[in-house]
Amino acid sequence: MTVNRRDFIRKSAALSGAGLFSTLSPTLRAQSDSTTTAQSAATTLPKPVLLPDAKAVPSKLGLDSRIWTWHRDATTNDSMPANYYEATLPAWDSFPALQGDQVCDVVVIGGGLLGASTALHLSQAGLDVVLLEKHNVGSGASGRNGGQLTPGLARWEAETMMENLPPDEAQRLWRFASIEAMNLIDELSDRYGFNCDRKREHLTAAVHPGHMGALVSSADARRGLGDRAVKIMGPQELKEYVQSDIYHGAALDTIGGQVQPLALLRGMVYGLVQNGGKIHENSAVTEIIEEADGTRVVTEQGVVKARKAVVLGVHYAAPQFLEKGGTTIPFYTYVAVTPSLPMDISQLLPGDLPVYDTQLQIDYYRAVRNNRLLFGGQGTGNSWSPRDVNNYLLERIQTVFPQWEKPELEYSWGGISDITLNGAVDSRKSDAKAPVYAVHGWSGHGVAQTVRIGKSISDDITGRNDDFVMLTRIPHDEIPFNDYIGPVAIPLVKGALTVQSLINPAEMVSF
Repeated sequence: MTVNRRDFIRKSAALSGAGLFSTLSPTLRAQSDSTTTAQSAATTLPKPVLLPDAKAVPSKLGLDSRIWTWHRDATTNDSMPANYYEATLPAWDSFPALQGDQVCDVVVIGGGLLGASTALHLSQAGLDVVLLEKHNVGSGASGRNGGQLTPGLARWEAETMMENLPPDEAQRLWRFASIEAMNLIDELSDRYGFNCDRKREHLTAAVHPGHMGALVSSADARRGLGDRAVKIMGPQELKEYVQSDIYHGAALDTIGGQVQPLALLRGMVYGLVQNGGKIHENSAVTEIIEEADGTRVVTEQGVVKARKAVVLGVHYAAPQFLEKGGTTIPFYTYVAVTPSLPMDISQLLPGDLPVYDTQLQIDYYRAVRNNRLLFGGQGTGNSWSPRDVNNYLLERIQTVFPQWEKPELEYSWGGISDITLNGAVDSRKSDAKAPVYAVHGWSGHGVAQTVRIGKSISDDITGRNDDFVMLTRIPHDEIPFNDYIGPVAIPLVKGALTVQSLINPAEMVSF
């Protein structure tokens, strides 16, 4: 079922009153057609190649001060360690900060999956693109998520689309956010020849027998939209895939899968550079100014003027640049990776498929390179400490796999996602000559969809189709003081949903 978080969050927000938005004064800068110093990365950037196993190294990615990475061998005097994804990739070239002023067709703000996909597809269409990243490519959620590929538009799954859209539009949106999104990842990896550990299929495992009815309903809704990719299985058949006694059956989804997200991101950046796109790291945007002849993007070191469009791919930070921001609440998520297991991982996951479960605060896990287990879960309003996260995830691993007596973790890390009231991503386009595009509110479900929506933004700018317009039709409510109520609203929502699940454990709800 679709969880209605709207009332809980709105009531919490009402305690704080109406939101306030600061007005930024336009910053006048002299226009210049001069370009920055040529980027050596344009000719030397290597194609990303996955290492056989992770190497414990310091991170070279600048991080938001609210998130962290932990490694079991690191000390308090060490630099921030690389997370597992960064540690499985060779050293990556940095890109120079923006210096001076430039003019281009499109400015993309944010070096994550959405920004990289948009810029890559624009470069394929022959447009002059400049990508600006506040820290480093992959520093944010795109290089820190669980890597699960699931169909749907954030929390909008097939049933929700059927409830909110006419049948033909629901079918179109479902295909866009499922098979088209997954196929696009394959097309890009084939075109640019990079490996991102792409695997197909995943399981959603029921932690209560009553949840099987919800899995059947979801599969039936997908069938109603022309999707026959889901198979329902009972507990005995599930044992062929997951050696755990806590589940009562599952849905096997042949559209979904898994990916190494930072490798996917770097693969797209590699393609962008091959196509002549420019990238500037450590170039935080301070202001976006829409003018009669284009839109200016201002950083502390320079200005880039866009003739055709500006694209905001900055996830939870997007509202600060939007006139009507505040439709999302940021929250924190956590992932860990074990050392190489003392037994063959096929003894736990004989089917080698990624798994979700159906509890309120879901577990998700999958096998990764060198006989390791990646395990993630939990969503919090405040950032938990590494100790609290590790204790929580170790307890969950022991619950799922009690036969593994003493599980350990080698890596763990936190990240920031954002959630909308209705569960769908918030997609926008301004009315300026060089319009500002923005997409945010992924709710922790959007690895494949960010790549597909990046292509839809490119297609809208080049006039190829109206896929992006379809996304902008989904309405969203504003949330007063959205950046600040998460520590109150998220525990409130989770607490209420926990009570609901205790009263009726057969009803499947998730946060």
